[in-house]
Amino acid sequence: MKVAVLGARGRMGAEVCRAVEGADDMELVAAVDQGDALDALTAAEAVVDFTSPGVVMDNLRWCVEHGLHAVVGTSGFDPARLDAVRSWQAAGPGGNVLIAPNFGIGAVLMMGFAARAAPFFESVEVVETHHPNKVDAPSGTAYRTAQLIAAARAEAGVAPSPDATTEELAGARGTDVDGVRVHAVRLSGAIAHQEVVLGGHGEIFTIRHDSMNRESFMPGVLLSLREVAGLPDRLTVGIESLLGL
Repeated sequence: MKVAVLGARGRMGAEVCRAVEGADDMELVAAVDQGDALDALTAAEAVVDFTSPGVVMDNLRWCVEHGLHAVVGTSGFDPARLDAVRSWQAAGPGGNVLIAPNFGIGAVLMMGFAARAAPFFESVEVVETHHPNKVDAPSGTAYRTAQLIAAARAEAGVAPSPDATTEELAGARGTDVDGVRVHAVRLSGAIAHQEVVLGGHGEIFTIRHDSMNRESFMPGVLLSLREVAGLPDRLTVGIESLLGL
C-alpha cells in the first residue's frame, strides 16, 4: 500500500512515518507538513492525518475530493464536523474515511469497559492528562469516552450523576459532554493518560489507561491503513469494529 502522511514533521506524524517505513506491506510515498503542497498526496492510496484541529478539515476535504482513503488521528471531531465529512463524501466518489479518537488498543478497550460499567454506578467522571504541547482540550479520546458513557447510561435509564455544586470558579468542574464531566490536565512529562472514575454506594471503581510512548499507537494506525479501503461504511469513527468489538 502506498501511504502519505500529513503532519509528517510533528511528533505523531514522524512516528507514523517510521512505522509505515518499517511495515513490509507499505511504502511511504509522501511526507507532507505545514507549507508543503498537497499535490504530493496523489501518489498515495491512503493518507494518515496527524495535524491539528485548525487545518484537519481542509486536509480531509482535499483527500475526499481526490478520492483518497483517509485515516485521521487529529482531534476535534464533534457531530457537526462528522456531518460535514459525510456531505463531502455524498457529493462525489471520495474514498473511505476512518476517524479514530485513539489508536491505542488498550485505550479502545478502556473506552469499551467504561461504557459497560457506567450504568452500574451512580456517578462517573473522566480525567485525561496529556503533554502541555497539546492544543485542544479535552482530548478526542476523553470526548468520545464521555459520549459512549452517556449513551450507555441513557439506554439503561440511569439518572444523571448527582452534583450539588451551585458555586464554582469557571472550569472547576470541567466541561460537560452529554451530561458527563470531563477534566483535562496538561502536564510536562506526560504523554497520553486517561482514567474513568465511577462511584457507587461504598465503592469507587477506576479504569485507567497510560500510553508511555507514541509507538504504542502504531499497531492501531497500521491496522487502520490496511482495513480502511474495505470498511462497509464510508465514514467510520473509532477502530472498535476493526478489533471485532
